[in-house]
Amino acid sequence: MIDYENVSITLGGRKILEDVSLEINENEVFCIVGKSGVGKSVMIKQLVGLLRPDSGRILFKGSDVTRMNESELTELRRKCGMVFQQATLFDSMTCLDNVALPIRKHYGVSQRRARERAIGYMTQAGVAHLTERDPATLGPGLRKLVAIARTMTMEPEAILFDEPTTGLDPLAARKFDRLIRGPLATRGVTQIVVSHDVRSVLDIADRLVMLHEGRVRFLGTLEELANNDDPVVRSFIEGRPEDEELRVK
Repeated sequence: MIDYENVSITLGGRKILEDVSLEINENEVFCIVGKSGVGKSVMIKQLVGLLRPDSGRILFKGSDVTRMNESELTELRRKCGMVFQQATLFDSMTCLDNVALPIRKHYGVSQRRARERAIGYMTQAGVAHLTERDPATLGPGLRKLVAIARTMTMEPEAILFDEPTTGLDPLAARKFDRLIRGPLATRGVTQIVVSHDVRSVLDIADRLVMLHEGRVRFLGTLEELANNDDPVVRSFIEGRPEDEELRVK
């Protein structure tokens, strides 16, 4: 479904990604992991055209994202919904109206009809009880689930999550994991999850890539990860300190 072919990018004078190549399959949960600053979020921003690589190309179902104009990128972003680390909800609107907004905008239906459809998506995300709440009154976990419900309204083929469990308590983080492996997986949505939350990754991933110093250090399934003896990979998964990682290289 998605191909990164020899992708490189430099930002602020520093090489972030260097010659990165990988494939992401349709309907899988694919996680991107690694230490801070290794280019995890850069990868998904490139996929929807928010950043352009210096070299290489990125294909979505055979179409080269790196050559798309703004109109084509707008259509791509309807197919690839993105949930940012900070849930971008309008605090001046109820949660229900936040979720109904893209339905009204893109499908041209009445407010009543949009709200009816929005309730269905909120139900799938487990937040139907929050329809009349103001987002400002919610904790970060519930705000993020409402944002996911809003993204689902566009019926995307893929959803990109940028550090979805950051700032969440353990209970809220596990609610997110259940949504990933439950309703979204059942709907056949391809999910790309940027995360540093090792527990979450081990619960949800079909496959994962670990980035290290701008390159792919590991790419494979959880079973392959468990059998991998690369000391850099092991130290990240096991949460060893940086100085210990350096000693075992």
